[in-house]
Amino acid sequence: MQMSEEIDTSRSQGSSSIGFVAISRFTVANGMEAEVRRAFEQRPHLVDHADGFVGMQVICPRRRPEQFWLITHWRDEASFRAWHHSHTYHDAHKGIPRGLKLVPAETDIEFFDLVAS
Repeated sequence: MQMSEEIDTSRSQGSSSIGFVAISRFTVANGMEAEVRRAFEQRPHLVDHADGFVGMQVICPRRRPEQFWLITHWRDEASFRAWHHSHTYHDAHKGIPRGLKLVPAETDIEFFDLVAS
């Protein structure tokens, strides 16, 4: 999945945070939910060693098993962006199932400041 460059990443003046969270949402269009689940379960864990990476969860709504939410926690936005533009990021995505089609209108990423944990 590509990160949209059009996403507003501005922060309100005076905000404070203890971390950065990126949440990606995508919906599988062609019935390959099992293959996507397997790809996440067998992921190479390359992000686990990225500078500033804190953790990751992949969740699916029970009422929409074709939809996936990828929640990544980072020390800060700069760490996320460095990872996203690294060659290791591209290597980590080599396990995406061939032929996977997504619903374009249901694919996005949003950024959050972690305020409390």
